[in-house]
Amino acid sequence: MKKNLQNFTGSLTVKRFFRPRQILLLVLSIAIVAIGPYLQQQLVKAQSVLPSEIATGNLWREASFPVENFEAYTSPFGPRGGDFHYGLDLAAPEGSYIRNWWGGQVVEVWEDGRCGTGAIVRSGDWEHIYCHLRGRVQKANGGRYYTDGEGLQIWQGQVVPAGARIARVGMTGRTTGPHLHWGLKYGGRWVDPALVLREMYSHQS
Repeated sequence: MKKNLQNFTGSLTVKRFFRPRQILLLVLSIAIVAIGPYLQQQLVKAQSVLPSEIATGNLWREASFPVENFEAYTSPFGPRGGDFHYGLDLAAPEGSYIRNWWGGQVVEVWEDGRCGTGAIVRSGDWEHIYCHLRGRVQKANGGRYYTDGEGLQIWQGQVVPAGARIARVGMTGRTTGPHLHWGLKYGGRWVDPALVLREMYSHQS
């Protein structure tokens, strides 16, 4: 009888505390607790350089809002689903023009499975990153260039002024709808684009 009771208790313990679903929830909870401080640290690092310390007054008037036919901000900079979103998503109808935020040089055009078709423009210590562009990257004459397939081209190494149309909104890469993923770095550190836009418009009014 005692032996049977011990066996019964042991089986009950296994069923109560070691169900697969409960184990999964426990692992996820531990992972969230473990990764939380890391994500917060990344946010602090990314925002440690404030736009107001970089450019002030009339300098911001040289900058351009990066997308035409803007509809909404769909995903902010910061923690997102256990990851970190290093940019600001700006929704616009597919095919809408993307404008160069600040005058500079196109330092890279590329294609991958996440960003899709992308481009980076460097303006001094700034780098502005554009993802999910409609079109392709091609090679010609020993160089690489982005094309929207309708005549618009920007070449790697090309200098482009602020406000110039450099690409079109698309759905390449990992995306659920047409938008521009716009990322900003200053001195190699990520900066929240929303803070930059706020600073721009505070000096343009």
